[in-house]
Amino acid sequence: MIWLAWRQHRKQLLYTLIGFAALAALMIPIGLSMRHTFADLGLPDCVRELARSDVAPATAERCEGAFHQFTNRYGSLNLVAVLLLILPMLVGLFWGAPLIAREVEQGTHRFAWTQGVGRRHWALVKFGLVVAVAAVAAICYGLGMSWWVDPLTETARQGRLGFIVFDLQGVAPIGYTLFAVALGIFAGTVWRRMLPAMTVTLAGFVGVRAAVELLVRPHYQPARTLTFPVAGDGRLSLSRGDWILSSGVRNPDGKMVAPDTQIGCPPGARGPGGGACGAELGIQPGAYNWQLYQPADRFWLFQGIETGIFIALAAVLLYLAVRRIRRIA
Repeated sequence: MIWLAWRQHRKQLLYTLIGFAALAALMIPIGLSMRHTFADLGLPDCVRELARSDVAPATAERCEGAFHQFTNRYGSLNLVAVLLLILPMLVGLFWGAPLIAREVEQGTHRFAWTQGVGRRHWALVKFGLVVAVAAVAAICYGLGMSWWVDPLTETARQGRLGFIVFDLQGVAPIGYTLFAVALGIFAGTVWRRMLPAMTVTLAGFVGVRAAVELLVRPHYQPARTLTFPVAGDGRLSLSRGDWILSSGVRNPDGKMVAPDTQIGCPPGARGPGGGACGAELGIQPGAYNWQLYQPADRFWLFQGIETGIFIALAAVLLYLAVRRIRRIA
């Protein structure tokens, strides 16, 4: 049975390896260039300095300028990162969805399931082989992307918890890939034709990923709040690496008067009309800046939680797929 599965899927494996080799040939030179520029601008020292609470204003200004230079040069690579997000989905489309749907659509399941090997045995071997290959590919992809995006995450305000970069690195791609494969397999047992199964896999993967990212991930752990006064030395609290969920300026009674912004008013500063600093926005004396955020040091905890969610979903879908195979005529 293992030999038969290998014969059936060896071309898919070859094409997958060629695709990974082409991706590596493209991404490795870009990654080396980013790391070289990152070191030349002195950003490793800046990352260490900005992690301190007593960083000097001159050092903070110099480092922010260096971060800005790096972002101007490589910021467009964020578009490439968006394209890389679809790789786990492609594995589900071209490895998972055809696994059952192609057999049923072409009628070969009648031959495969009437031999000495039972349906459950057939499914366990086929599913196990495909899932194992997908897991190995996802591990290689996650390690490679963690190396590639590291300079981008170090310069990004949101750090590794930010949208897109969180999904590209660590162990999360393993969960996404296994979920995509399991979803494709299950869709093939329900719709039993390749095109509908691939369509459902595409829609289901995008929908679940979006729901988890937007609605569930921010609540893996209770978010923390940070407040600091509007009036002070004029320096804003620009934490680097924390995932800012919400921010703004609140009056002393807690009412939000300026969402998605921060204000720093040096002593004696006046607004455009000559009034108190920020008065034109409705800010009252005693107002304060407010942030709701997830700390940067929760990255691996969030990675583990999200990976566990998608692996659990994959396990449920594979179980249901095995159950449904028994009912296919």
